[in-house]
Amino acid sequence: MDSLKPSEIVKELDRYIIGQHRAKRSVSIALRNRWRRRQVPEGLREEIAPKNIILIGPTGVGKTEIARRLSKLTDSPFYKVEASKFTEVGYVGRDVESMVRDLLELTINLLKSREQETVKPKARSIAEERMLDLLLPPKPRPSQPDAGKELQLEVVTSAPTEESFSTREKLRGMLRAGKLDTRYVDLDVADKSMPTVEIFSNVGMEEMGINFKDMLGGLLPKNTRRRKIRVPEALEILAQEEAQNLIDMDKIIQQAKEKVEQSGIIFLDEIDKIVGKNGGGGPDVSREGVQRDLLPIVEGSTVTTKYGPVKTDHILFIASGAFHAITPSDLIPELQGRFPIRVELDSLNKDDFIRILTEPQNALTLQYTELLKTEGVEVVFESDAIDRIAAIAEEVNTHTENIGARRLHTLMECLLDDVLFDAPDMPEKRIVINGDYVDAKLKAIKNDEDLSRYIL
Repeated sequence: MDSLKPSEIVKELDRYIIGQHRAKRSVSIALRNRWRRRQVPEGLREEIAPKNIILIGPTGVGKTEIARRLSKLTDSPFYKVEASKFTEVGYVGRDVESMVRDLLELTINLLKSREQETVKPKARSIAEERMLDLLLPPKPRPSQPDAGKELQLEVVTSAPTEESFSTREKLRGMLRAGKLDTRYVDLDVADKSMPTVEIFSNVGMEEMGINFKDMLGGLLPKNTRRRKIRVPEALEILAQEEAQNLIDMDKIIQQAKEKVEQSGIIFLDEIDKIVGKNGGGGPDVSREGVQRDLLPIVEGSTVTTKYGPVKTDHILFIASGAFHAITPSDLIPELQGRFPIRVELDSLNKDDFIRILTEPQNALTLQYTELLKTEGVEVVFESDAIDRIAAIAEEVNTHTENIGARRLHTLMECLLDDVLFDAPDMPEKRIVINGDYVDAKLKAIKNDEDLSRYIL
């Protein structure tokens, strides 16, 4: 998937996102450039920096969805964070470097899960042997004779070994056949609860260069407690323990760091919210400071994590914002220079809403149809109903806040409220949603502007 052509990337994005062709083109070119960079000679490779992107447009037009689908398409490490969460260094809150640490942590967990799936058969086999040891404990060795007593010779035969082997194999067969599922075994399980330690500081724990939980975990003895557990659950716990033991965490951490550094994507949402108003004070005081703190991360620096240093030189940053009251030129000039590609996304109209309701693989009408199918209710959306829903969505967005495609979620919930509530007890198992049904449900609310502000 890494070597997808830009046209193929756009085609894949079209399966989930309607319109916004310019934005799709920009992100597909940025993605293809990463593949191109890996093909150039090594000496030049490090000099080619990613071209970061700002997506400009109202909420609900697909900014976040484009970035999210892009990461899934290429199996790239992806992390979405609101820029408004960050504060300038020196203020209480999250520092901008934490997004790189979070991205690395997510990537390590993902690779760890995949590796555990790979070793699962072997871990299951070892866990089965441990379970048989619990079900059939080995016979205790004879106690050592006292020094004063005369040592008696004992004739050793192979019969007990063969007998215990035969019993073990019978137990194995019963275990695999599920005949022991109702039995309980005593199992020592690691106690994950830790003493609560509160530290009041305006600096994150990782900023101090330590990980407090890991440090305590190394100093304090690992607590275990004995539990009486059913055999299937105990087998699952043992399999997870063995899978954990079989994987090489050092290798996974190294792979994750390389993956983050070479193909990581950080999506900075609401970047327009860190632009302070002219002459503003109070809570706005640290906004420009956040922009300054972002500069070295976006341009390329080394972030200290508990797994070692991570370089951000080749992480792709995609920022987005509505930019209602401001423009990208209101960002500090240095940060503007770090985002050379700017794409304005189009507002959605009635035709777009009709396509969103019907075309994508996860179309909203399909979601509700499948949800109600679980209750044995068949819902049919006629074309005139789709048309009316789209028209109302466009009209409400025009007269109230423009929240893009999210308006469709509100309308659909309001439209199908009775059906969703009564579905388990409905005698009629086929519901046809047509234009008249939509008007009957939504027209009164839509015409009352004050009411539509609260409900739609």
